Amino acid sequence: MKETLQKYINPLNEYWSSRSKKQRTILISTVACILLAAGIITYFTTRTNLVPLYSNLTPSETGSIKESLDGRGIKSEITDGGQTIKVPDQIVDTLKVELAAEGLPKSGSIDYSFFSQNAGMGTTENEFNVMKLDAMQTELANLIKGIEGINDAKVMINLPETSLFVNETSGEASASIVLSTKPGYQFEQNQITALYQLVSKSVPKLPTDNIVIMNQNFEYFDLKNENNLSGSLFANQQEVKKEIERDVQRQVQSMLGTLMGQDKVVVAVTADIDFTQENREENLVTPVDDENMEGIAISAQKITEAYTGSGNAPEGVPQAESTGDTYQATENSSGNGDYEKVDETINYEINRIRKEIVESPFKVRDLGIQVMVEPPEADNLDSLSEERVEDIKNMLATIVRTSIDKNQNPELTDEEINQKISVSVQPFAGKVTFVEGKESSIPWWVYAVGGVLIVVIGLLVFLFMKARRQRNEEVEADEVIDFIQPVEVPDVNESHETESSLRRKQLEKMAKEKPEEFAKLLRSWIAED
Repeated sequence: MKETLQKYINPLNEYWSSRSKKQRTILISTVACILLAAGIITYFTTRTNLVPLYSNLTPSETGSIKESLDGRGIKSEITDGGQTIKVPDQIVDTLKVELAAEGLPKSGSIDYSFFSQNAGMGTTENEFNVMKLDAMQTELANLIKGIEGINDAKVMINLPETSLFVNETSGEASASIVLSTKPGYQFEQNQITALYQLVSKSVPKLPTDNIVIMNQNFEYFDLKNENNLSGSLFANQQEVKKEIERDVQRQVQSMLGTLMGQDKVVVAVTADIDFTQENREENLVTPVDDENMEGIAISAQKITEAYTGSGNAPEGVPQAESTGDTYQATENSSGNGDYEKVDETINYEINRIRKEIVESPFKVRDLGIQVMVEPPEADNLDSLSEERVEDIKNMLATIVRTSIDKNQNPELTDEEINQKISVSVQPFAGKVTFVEGKESSIPWWVYAVGGVLIVVIGLLVFLFMKARRQRNEEVEADEVIDFIQPVEVPDVNESHETESSLRRKQLEKMAKEKPEEFAKLLRSWIAED
């Protein structure tokens, strides 16, 4: 056994002793890196990956599930303040089925299946009504939680008391609902309408006017219909106001974001909208020729009378029938005289305009724009020049001037415009950073370690092949030397050696060059003796 070990150890010792110090350092470092990489890969590949089994649990539900998992000997972890429980990803689907068969998680609420399991003859009418109401609230909450964008729902229903008399009409039911909505999710009006109809049809004698729905942020979801005129009108006005502010904000944000960078600009817009709707009728009479204030002559009549003779002159004052009539009379002392009468009548046509005007109720009465800009160098306010700030103010002034209704403010001075805009230059300390989602389930460092490991293995293979080739060359050289026996030329000065002296020299040579064969020869001689 020892000889076998020596057979493998001796070549390794020879190889190690033949290497330089630099080569030994590289070899040791390579082996250490391989072992470290192998250990890291083994750790992360054999590590148990825990994924959520259930989320949004109550403490009692989490405790019952944890107890069941511990009884099965399954590793689990509780996170999110006791609301989420995690298990190995390989068994998550199996556990959901098995726990569901055990009735876990138990929410503690009553649904309609409670009656088939616990209803008995001893249940009173009041107890039955309480359980029925609780079951109705639970089932309605479960229906609402299935809608997209809603994480959880709490429902409170108030049912009217049943009257004992037939002629007395019972009241109407009411419902209050609090939704836990997903962050940033926006509900369309048709979704809100469907939600109101779902609640109204699920509870007897529950009109939509008696339903109040809000979320965890105290935002109300109002139903827009004819039965809720005031709420609908107010909601419409607020929606129009927000839409106008949002459009201006997007326009300014897009323009300044292109100029300064999207993360360098924050825009806020406030608008004052005039919702007054005016219906009026105008009957206007205007001349055709505005310059001369005259109309178009559609008919004209001109009568001229003249008289010459003796006798009494015409008495009285001639009456002109129109502005074009003229009268001229002359007389002398003898009673002779003459007169001339011109009667001219002209009919003019004028413009008669009848207008039925419905004024639009959405007019921007006032507009304010507030802009915060971060300099190109956040810590250096001087990196944003005053000329650039003035350019931003001029752009905002143009937007305000063209957006405000001209009938409300016919002439706005530059000073008034500047009072409606504000530009603040300062560094942003509360920027929101978003973590990019992982594109792959395998981390990047695994690929890096794998690449380094492949390079190290390739280097080791190269060094091993090179060492093996050198060792083969040395072995071949030794075999050639052994094969070619040196020709010994006897020294003429020395006397001829005897056979015993030659044998002794051969044994000494053999002991130096081939110690293993010499040792075998000695053992064979000893065995023979």
